[in-house]
Amino acid sequence: MATSTSRRRRILVVDDEPRMIHFIRLNLEHDGFEVYQATSGIKTLDQFRDQLPDLILLDVMMPDIDGFETLRLIREISNVPVIMLTAKGDEDDRVKGLELGADDYITKPFSPRELVSRVRAVLRRTEMPGTPTHEEIQVDDRLKIDFDRREVWVEDQLIKIRPTEYRLLYHLVKNAGWVVPHEQLLAKVWGYEYREETHYLRLYINYLRKKIEQDPSNPQYILTERGVGYRFIDFRRHKNKQTHD
Repeated sequence: MATSTSRRRRILVVDDEPRMIHFIRLNLEHDGFEVYQATSGIKTLDQFRDQLPDLILLDVMMPDIDGFETLRLIREISNVPVIMLTAKGDEDDRVKGLELGADDYITKPFSPRELVSRVRAVLRRTEMPGTPTHEEIQVDDRLKIDFDRREVWVEDQLIKIRPTEYRLLYHLVKNAGWVVPHEQLLAKVWGYEYREETHYLRLYINYLRKKIEQDPSNPQYILTERGVGYRFIDFRRHKNKQTHD
């Protein structure tokens, strides 16, 4: 049964196949969502400006500009959640979409249950309020983090951090010095349904390392505990030791 919260959520479905749009519309409306549609990249941008959707389901293959270019244009003006629709087996498309700022992807063909589950999971985590820490974290001389303002500074330069990267960094830093298992990070950052999706974690750990590490191939902040999880350096213990020394 749809909740009052889900009834207010607007979903923009973008696909050039009328049958696919019809299938998605039926299932999302059945679950209480308000659905709009577009059949091309240009129409997507028009509908986005007119309807201000809460989430976009965006097909990769389009007749004018493809889904990747459409996503790039959307990301220039908005952080609206985007789920890419990709063909089965096109791993390169999935990775490219995530690199351009997609929040998730669904591989065709998919079931109504998977569709609604993914939409709800993405909405849930993007609407989840950040947990304030009420402190500015000075990791060392080159890395500073302010979770209240969602700012990360590297060598006095403000670094652009995507919402998913922010949540991942938050949970790592919150548990600094401790190994956080893969499953726990996936459940906290992406949702309980994603506990087995370890490729998401590897991809976003790489994104973070490229942004904050001096040498991403030899990380000093985000350390890999092979086969278990990841650990952020215990910077607080190191500072306390320096103080007492």
